[in-house]
Amino acid sequence: MSQSQFSDAARTEPSAQTSLGMQRTKALIFATLGFMVTFWAWSLISPLGPHFVDEDFTDNSALLVAVPVLVGSLGRILVGSFTDRLGGRFMMSFIALVSVIPVLFVGFIGQYSYPALLIGGFFLGVAGTSFAVGVPYVNRWFPPERRGFAIGVYGVGMGGTAVAAFTTVPLHNIWPKLPFVLAAGILIVYAVVAYTMMRNPPDWTPSKQSLAATMSETMRIKLTWQACYLYALTFGGYVAFSVYLPTLLHNNYGLDPTDASLRMAGFVVVAVILRPIGGGLSDRFGAIAVLIVSYSVIVVCALVLAFDPAAFLVYTVAFILMSAGLGMGAGATFALIAQYSDPAKIGSITGFVGAAGGLGGFVPPLLLGAMWTARGSYSIGLVLLGGFTIIALLITLWVAHDARQRITDREGTS
Repeated sequence: MSQSQFSDAARTEPSAQTSLGMQRTKALIFATLGFMVTFWAWSLISPLGPHFVDEDFTDNSALLVAVPVLVGSLGRILVGSFTDRLGGRFMMSFIALVSVIPVLFVGFIGQYSYPALLIGGFFLGVAGTSFAVGVPYVNRWFPPERRGFAIGVYGVGMGGTAVAAFTTVPLHNIWPKLPFVLAAGILIVYAVVAYTMMRNPPDWTPSKQSLAATMSETMRIKLTWQACYLYALTFGGYVAFSVYLPTLLHNNYGLDPTDASLRMAGFVVVAVILRPIGGGLSDRFGAIAVLIVSYSVIVVCALVLAFDPAAFLVYTVAFILMSAGLGMGAGATFALIAQYSDPAKIGSITGFVGAAGGLGGFVPPLLLGAMWTARGSYSIGLVLLGGFTIIALLITLWVAHDARQRITDREGTS
């Protein structure tokens, strides 16, 4: 190679790397924004839970806030598989656009009667399926050593819940339809711009496997079920508190709906910030170590809160630390999947794991609502959270053991 050819090649390689880096950044930004705006839509009913109780729609808002969570969770199984087949660019834009319909239905019709609100909440759950699109999409764009952090950054999109918490009640007080009209408009703008600007990863090829075969194969992977439980605990705990915390604070501590929603938003912000940190720490120290620390923090906080501390400082710090543990654990769980699974299977695994996370958020609000109605206390529910977290710790150690065993087997055959 001549000196001039060598110089040209040297200039071309950094240029190509810079271009790829810019494409990765753009992909991550659009995926995160899509996750955020759809999660905002998904969470619109939750901050208004106390309002619907005050309006005598129901004496228990748990079912209202849980229905979108259930649909958004189960839908992720299909959406994750469709993402492997149709690509993240199409699926993220499609889900954002389709979500406009239930958002406007709830805003103009659903919020004025309990049955219509349940129907609107059911279809609003579609917005919550977007999570299963972004994880495989982002995972494909980034190299293995950066996937934990990248997926953690994508997870910041769950801050859409905080957007809903901060804005829904104030906007609703101005005009009851305003939060829904605003969310619908942003969803439409995002869908159009994302479809125009997003690109699928260079190495992505559509899966040709049938949907049934893909799901069957995914269900035979042990890590699928291990990660399902871990994510049901971390992300499920986050979702459960993000949708039910306003009601819990209103019932247990007498906070008014606006104050309770703002406190819930603070809980959400902490979890959102800690999620990419959990992913980044997993890249550096391993997902197993981060999960062990996260679950240990959650256990301690759950047990402290089970004693119903009356002091503002005590219960506030406990909720914040629990939020940090849940956020770090959620980020570390998907770093675990990225570290121990086949990239071609991540979309399908993500669908199952995302569904488990959402289901983990569906059940606790119903249980907490029932416990409050029956006993006027949430203590038993918080003790159960601590117990289920200890099980998650044991499963994490099981995954670590399996990983060490695979390494030993490979060394034994080499």
